[in-house]
Amino acid sequence: MSVSDEAAQAGTETDEPGWEVDQDDDWALAVITTVGRQLRLRREATDMRVGDFAQAVGYGEDLVYKIGSGKRIPRPEYLDMADEVLNAGGLIAAMKEDVKKVRYPKKVRDLAQMEARAVELQLYDPLHVHGLLQTAECTRALLSMRRPSYSADEVERFIAARVARRAIFERNPVPDLSFVIEEWTLRRPLGGREVLRGQLEHLLDAAQLCNVELQVMPIERYEHAGVDGGIEVLKFEDGSAVGRSPAVANGRPVSDLRHLRILELRYGIIRAQALTPRESSAFIEELLGET
Repeated sequence: MSVSDEAAQAGTETDEPGWEVDQDDDWALAVITTVGRQLRLRREATDMRVGDFAQAVGYGEDLVYKIGSGKRIPRPEYLDMADEVLNAGGLIAAMKEDVKKVRYPKKVRDLAQMEARAVELQLYDPLHVHGLLQTAECTRALLSMRRPSYSADEVERFIAARVARRAIFERNPVPDLSFVIEEWTLRRPLGGREVLRGQLEHLLDAAQLCNVELQVMPIERYEHAGVDGGIEVLKFEDGSAVGRSPAVANGRPVSDLRHLRILELRYGIIRAQALTPRESSAFIEELLGET
């Protein structure tokens, strides 16, 4: 399955019709409250009771109340059904664009906005396959292991957000993407062998894209410039850049030249120590055959 095919399918993995609103996200609260109010007013204008409306759209009354009061983020299919039931002529369905902007957690949304502007990304994660390369199944396995545990609602919301971020692979013009992945993350069967096989196959698909360079850092390396933690460097069309690493500025995003030089120096050495893209693809194919 290709990167684009999987992204299209993973967004409909769950039948849950929405997510809880992050109470610390003022913008999301304002948008969802407005959407809920418009839905409620449109329903009341048609003299349709909550119970009748809930039955017509195929969801519970409790959910209808929560969406109407701005306590839950509706999924696109809910808005489409509501538009049809209330004969809104597309006015309710059009609110999907507003909801789309705030449907994901704020910290993920902010990151996605930066990724959407970047023309080059340099990404090294020492603990996991980078989020932009994870399958939905791999993401679910990782999130389910977090302690304290995420709720089922939070897990699905993070999965949907991560899948949405992968739209970066479909941009035009496409950005240049460089990933370095640790060998051990490709060997541990988090979620089971089938999940691992799907992840390895997905990596091979991604590695074939003309704008992607994917490299594997072998476990056997005696020297390793990535011992201080992950690295993210995003470069933009105007020549500016932003980077982040636990070892620089306590993990806060940095844009000054001194810190960026350190991050790019480390990333460059990591790439030089890793297998080449061609060697990495061959290595992943070998692992896939063993899994």
